[in-house]
Amino acid sequence: MRIEILSFFTGAGFLDLGFMESGFDIVWHNEYHKPFVRIFECGMKSMGYSGHKSKVQNTNSINDVNVEQILLEAFGRKPKPEIFGVIGGPPCPDFSVGGKNLGGTGNNGQLLKVYLDRIAGIKPTFFLLENVPGLVKTHKHRQYLMDSLRPISKTYAIDYTVLNALDFGVPQDRERVFIIGFEKDWLNKNKPFMFRIYNSSHFNSSFKGMIDYKDIKNESLHWYPWPVNKLFKNKRTSVNWPDLPVPYGTEPTKPNAPSELMVGTYICDDNLENIPNGRDFFTPKSKKFSEILEGDVSKKSFKKLHRYRFSPAAAYGNNEVHLHCCLPRRLSVREALRIQSIPDSYIMPEDMPLTDKFKAVGNGVPATLAKAVAESLKTTLTRRIYESV
Repeated sequence: MRIEILSFFTGAGFLDLGFMESGFDIVWHNEYHKPFVRIFECGMKSMGYSGHKSKVQNTNSINDVNVEQILLEAFGRKPKPEIFGVIGGPPCPDFSVGGKNLGGTGNNGQLLKVYLDRIAGIKPTFFLLENVPGLVKTHKHRQYLMDSLRPISKTYAIDYTVLNALDFGVPQDRERVFIIGFEKDWLNKNKPFMFRIYNSSHFNSSFKGMIDYKDIKNESLHWYPWPVNKLFKNKRTSVNWPDLPVPYGTEPTKPNAPSELMVGTYICDDNLENIPNGRDFFTPKSKKFSEILEGDVSKKSFKKLHRYRFSPAAAYGNNEVHLHCCLPRRLSVREALRIQSIPDSYIMPEDMPLTDKFKAVGNGVPATLAKAVAESLKTTLTRRIYESV
């Protein structure tokens, strides 16, 4: 079944990739930041996509594009599809713990409300809003979200969940919140007795759990004997292992845990520098690259990854790219893309500043997580359609 999607805040297209690989057809993209537009179009074309799938149809700010223009660019003069969706992740620094914490008063924070206003005007069958967990975990941000959702809560049954990319096979400990809304009239039409819809200004608890997000990893994920954050010069410590006298420089022992969750599986590759974007890294200029111990991610900057452990959140703000576990430098663009579960066939332009590339990588949703959400959403959509027949 072909379900069309409109994408806002497209960025480098990682969220879009997850939906496209799940069979959704993204017919319209909106991205204001010109370097991201170029990265998206280059990356999608390098993966073999063409036409509307590899083109940003609108490069205006969401503040400056109205509903009529959006619908015309997306569907032409044809009627809106019976079933279609809207996805997007408004800029999150104002809701991030590590950001300025301005919330709805910040320039970026205000875009969340604009996004919801556009959804109210477009009237899709369903929508998705992706952001940092601080949006629902911090009281003032959650209140701003609730106030922003109130106008459409009479039309949409809304629920949210916080998911960690690590639970879906991504070698990265990164949480994101996914807020999903379904049009109440569509829900009632397709299986009315399964829902009790309330005209509420809050999240509809009646909709809670209707989307089944299935982890693809072992539920005991965090109980694996992961190495601790530091490989000390004279001893090695872990959750289950005794302290052992180990000379500095000796390789750590690989724990009994899934290799796909360890960054070394992706970045300890002798051939990596021969892959596009594999040589895109900052020239090391500090002694710290050689002095920081493998696995020491305790500081705000200069976090050095551990080859047999997952990465902290790949939020590369101000070029603070994590340090390679085994080499005296920061990660390359290709290594960062791999940690974000982006395939090697996705290629960024060679002649762009590294700052733009790393910002695009850090802003994106891990593609594997995006795909899991998209597939869960599609299962919910198609199950209701076929059950209603």
